[in-house]
Amino acid sequence: MSALITPELVALDQNLGDTPSTVIRHLAELVVGAGRATEIEGLYADALAREAKTSTGIPGGLAIPHCRSTAVTEPTLVVARLSQPVDFGSADGPADLIFMIAAPEGADQDHLKILSKLARSLMKKDFTAALRAAKTPDEIVTLVTDIVAPVTAPAGAHAGPAAPRTTSAVPVQAPTGAGTTGAATAGSRRLVAVTACPTGIAHTYMAADALVAAAKEMGIDLQVETQGSAGATPLAASVIDAADAVIFAVDVDVRDKNRFAGKPVIQSPVKRGIDEPKKMIEEALAAVDNPNARRVSGGAAAASDSVSENEHLGQKVKRALLTGVSYMIPFVAGGGLLIALGFLLGGYKITEIADVVVLQNSLWNLPEGGLLIYLGAVLFKIGALSMGFLVPALAGYIAYGIADRPGIAPGFVAGAVSGFMGAGFLGGIVGGLLAGMAAAWIGSFEVPRWLRSLMPVVIIPLLASIFASGLMFLVLGGPIAWLTVALSDWLNGMTGASVVILGLILGLMMAFDLGGPVNKVAYSFAVAGLGAATLANQAPWQIMAAVMAAGMVPPLAMALATVLDRKLFTPVERENGKAAWLLGASFISEGAIPFAAADPLRVIPASMLGAATTGALTMAWGVTSKAPHGGIFVFFAIENVLGFILAIVIGTIISALAVIALKRYVRKAPSAEAAEQNNTALVTA
Repeated sequence: MSALITPELVALDQNLGDTPSTVIRHLAELVVGAGRATEIEGLYADALAREAKTSTGIPGGLAIPHCRSTAVTEPTLVVARLSQPVDFGSADGPADLIFMIAAPEGADQDHLKILSKLARSLMKKDFTAALRAAKTPDEIVTLVTDIVAPVTAPAGAHAGPAAPRTTSAVPVQAPTGAGTTGAATAGSRRLVAVTACPTGIAHTYMAADALVAAAKEMGIDLQVETQGSAGATPLAASVIDAADAVIFAVDVDVRDKNRFAGKPVIQSPVKRGIDEPKKMIEEALAAVDNPNARRVSGGAAAASDSVSENEHLGQKVKRALLTGVSYMIPFVAGGGLLIALGFLLGGYKITEIADVVVLQNSLWNLPEGGLLIYLGAVLFKIGALSMGFLVPALAGYIAYGIADRPGIAPGFVAGAVSGFMGAGFLGGIVGGLLAGMAAAWIGSFEVPRWLRSLMPVVIIPLLASIFASGLMFLVLGGPIAWLTVALSDWLNGMTGASVVILGLILGLMMAFDLGGPVNKVAYSFAVAGLGAATLANQAPWQIMAAVMAAGMVPPLAMALATVLDRKLFTPVERENGKAAWLLGASFISEGAIPFAAADPLRVIPASMLGAATTGALTMAWGVTSKAPHGGIFVFFAIENVLGFILAIVIGTIISALAVIALKRYVRKAPSAEAAEQNNTALVTA
């Protein structure tokens, strides 16, 4: 295992800028300079994206920006001791000690354990004091190495700062069910907690240790399950049963939440577990004696507890739909690219011969046309089979978004029925909603204890499948199939101005909220049609091209605007503009979010203007895309690629000029403008 940190990855007593983004960029440059990452922009963008989810400042003058990135080649720690502290969002003020953790996208468990061990060590005041007193980079390296080295000790060894009462896959932990913590005595309150953050490297474990330390001071018996990248050992059922209340310090859904059914629950973002652990414990103790306190729902309904208890029906449905789309996209993205590669190698007639070629030939018995035809047929067939999961995966994970794991099987079945009946994408949505609601309803039944284990694996899937799929067969499938055919015929019959208007509308939707629900509706509409596209019916491919091209415009336009008129943008925005070139070229509309968040009333209208133009032009010029994602990097899957590029260039220029004009001549309200000027002055001071 290579060293986590070397002297060249340490910056002592330097001024790295006035904002988190400038500090992170400097640290990303150190990682690339040390040969441990392939590019600055990719690592910088991934770290900023993680920072945008939750600020990484923690009490004690510390910050721990971190991310997983495809640009990183080996797990790396960069340490910076700043001469000018920078505000990373901690409640107690700016940070002078910065620890940037950069992990590869597919980091192995041993490395992730080391990184999580390091993050936990930052909760020890003597360790951070030693780092502040170090004179040379070599001393920093030695201190870090001494802290993380014990993680390689045999399983069961106790070393370093790991808390003895949290449960996880890290071998320094004591077994679940060990004696009480600190001053806790028999009959004292017992709590359990789960900590989890999106990356699962740092905050997950730091929150766990902060909660454990606070509980020890308060004389409370607390056991924590860390659901992080370094693995997780679930709390024993006996420990959960004995607990009086549960704390969820999480930024993502809790795995297997229905284990905690019926327990009073306190839920907050994971960072609050670091900043206010004592207050969370006090709230949990108060909930024990409060008969009206929020409790973890039982059965399948536990899946919905990760959101606000005040969430209304429309929000629940929207969340379930977006869950289904997010899980469906990998099937479609991979399948679409494979189909495109099949066309590239085997020609457009590969659709007619793929089955025969794959079944009757092999690498040692090539068909007429040789190796390219055979490989094209194989790739096309893999892609087509992957695309076949589009509707079942959509329905299955819509049901999962409503009813957790018990909803997956009936949702997939309802999706398969929808495909069988020709109800397509619309049928998948209806079937998934029916399956999820049925599973959640059945899962809410109070059943004898001996029957509970059969509910999620037998009874709920059986009854929910009968209900949802039965309705699809007997009542809903036929009408939805008719509607799907009518919609397809309408799209196929569109010509001239109507096609252009459709492209314009799709472009407006793609730029309206830059990756939000409206953007996802347009994208899902395009993706859903790919399964029905053929050489004779290319309308779905045209829609896909319009959506992808329009979605590329906002980040590219913001990048161009920061080059054309730098003075209109803050240093942070100019840095974001550099990353936006790559994000836009890759069809990642979210690259424009930092600009829209800072100035929505001028950035979003400008983005919509250019994206609508691009969408209309691609439809007017008959551009098609057989790939559902990838931007310019899937040029081989785009027909009329020059038209595709030209439409994007035109839309990008329009949006860039529009945002510049709006920033120059359309003034904000006085209070907002003053705030922006103050922020700019602080950044450039």
